[in-house]
Amino acid sequence: MPDGAVVRWLVCETEAYDGTEDLACHASKGMTPRTRVMFGPPGRWYVYLCYGMHWMLNVVTAAEGYPAAVLLRGVFHGGIFHDGPGKLTKALGVGGDCNGKLAVAESGLWLDSGSPIPDEAVETGPRIGVDYAGPEWAGKPWRFVWKRSCRVG
Repeated sequence: MPDGAVVRWLVCETEAYDGTEDLACHASKGMTPRTRVMFGPPGRWYVYLCYGMHWMLNVVTAAEGYPAAVLLRGVFHGGIFHDGPGKLTKALGVGGDCNGKLAVAESGLWLDSGSPIPDEAVETGPRIGVDYAGPEWAGKPWRFVWKRSCRVG
């Protein structure tokens, strides 16, 4: 926040993207200027523009050289569920300037482990909007939703 205040948002919906074989993952086309961050060290933000208007916020999760990331799809804050990765980044004020930054407090945007969520409180399902990847990859149950705080659908 511009005034230095820390605002906490609960991440309650994510999707996983795993390597060059995952046809729904941007890295399936290899390393490009857009995907270079995914091939780098973990703990960095991978932010890209979708449809020329929505910023998508991902965190790189695998060892350097192996492109994997988790897309943040939904957050809960102040009684409001921000559903969808474009709405999420708009609510957080995230743009392309975050791409490649470390996900640490000094960057102004970071993840905090918080309290553990039991497995039974998480619903899994197919990722959204990746039909282009074919039925095998589009059908992977790599979308994770915390049932207590988010609308599942």
